[in-house]
Amino acid sequence: MTALAPPPAPSRTSLLPLGAAGVTVVLWASAFVGIRAAGHDYSAGPLALGRLLAGSVALTAVGLFQAAKARRATGASTRPLLPRRPLLFAAMLWGVAWFGLYNVSLNRAEQSLDAGTTALLVNLAPVLIAVLAGLLLGEGFPVRLMIGMAVAFSGVALIAITTSDGRGDLVGVLLGLASAVLYATAATAQKRLLTRIDALALTWIGCLSGTVACLPFAPGLIRQAADASLSSTLSLLYLGVFPTAIAFLAWGYALSRTNVGRLAASTYVVPPLVVLMSWALLGEVPGVLALVGGVLCLAGVGIATVRRAR
Repeated sequence: MTALAPPPAPSRTSLLPLGAAGVTVVLWASAFVGIRAAGHDYSAGPLALGRLLAGSVALTAVGLFQAAKARRATGASTRPLLPRRPLLFAAMLWGVAWFGLYNVSLNRAEQSLDAGTTALLVNLAPVLIAVLAGLLLGEGFPVRLMIGMAVAFSGVALIAITTSDGRGDLVGVLLGLASAVLYATAATAQKRLLTRIDALALTWIGCLSGTVACLPFAPGLIRQAADASLSSTLSLLYLGVFPTAIAFLAWGYALSRTNVGRLAASTYVVPPLVVLMSWALLGEVPGVLALVGGVLCLAGVGIATVRRAR
């Protein structure tokens, strides 16, 4: 009788998408706190435009660095490769929805709702993504994925119950739900686009397109920036460089190497992180149920995203 060989250790390459997803989750969680901080002086539209301007500059710098690196390696001049017109138009439309409309609706929702409730509404998106991915991308409906999402969603619900301050209005709730729909639709479309466009190029095109779509808010951004506190402006710049440029690049990298349903399930870690960050930075003390909800979120993510060892 022969002994079974132990399973091979995961390679560095196989761990990179997991690390990229972790970076995205932490930075996207911090965005909820950053929006609250910047929202003292910036309204929804100008905040979105300022964030996207900073993100576009950061992504352009990354693209130029990559081009210079490739030029040193090959010795030949390189120019950015843009997709052909129909695909470029699809990428631009995706950017308007994902970077433009999503950010405006999220910013407006957080002006009416606390961070925990907003995180609950936005994190309905992975459920929608799982359905869309199963229907449109052929990823199916694995039992572990659906069970994990159910467990995690129960945790998100507990967090929302204990962090909601009860002052949110109907418009804020509807905009939070709209953010979830935009998130789910854009993430599903992004999986298709990444088969034809490099993650860096797609993120850059999307962020620029969202910036152009938000240009009507430029006069408001100029007025509000003149009167804003330094901390609010630094929060705006942080949102552009980290939760936008870096996090979306990491998300695109991870999404191009795993299925969209399982990756979206990992974002259920965001609500408990939001609770901890808002506790530390905004002085919002979570209740016992919020902590229990965080444990359920983490358990659900584990069930949905960790494959059973063979």
